[in-house]
Amino acid sequence: MAVKITDTCINCGACLDECPVEAIVDDSENPTGEEIYYVNPDKCVECVGYYDEPACAAACPTEGCIVWDECKEGQTCSENRGEPGEPVID
Repeated sequence: MAVKITDTCINCGACLDECPVEAIVDDSENPTGEEIYYVNPDKCVECVGYYDEPACAAACPTEGCIVWDECKEGQTCSENRGEPGEPVID
């Protein structure tokens, strides 16, 4: 997974329409069963090739809700990414 939505998510939906690859699902489709939105790790590209920063984090009204996660082999990951657990946008 490239970015992750934390449990501070308020389910506002701001991130859903911003994702250019439709990697985000709402709480009813979250495979973990949590009542927060979820970033599909197999689809997220950290907006590389689309925007200068992850659009979901730019649209999110909840400070620190979207954080960097581990960048695994085979995933598209930004050269400017922070450490896992760090907010994408402060």
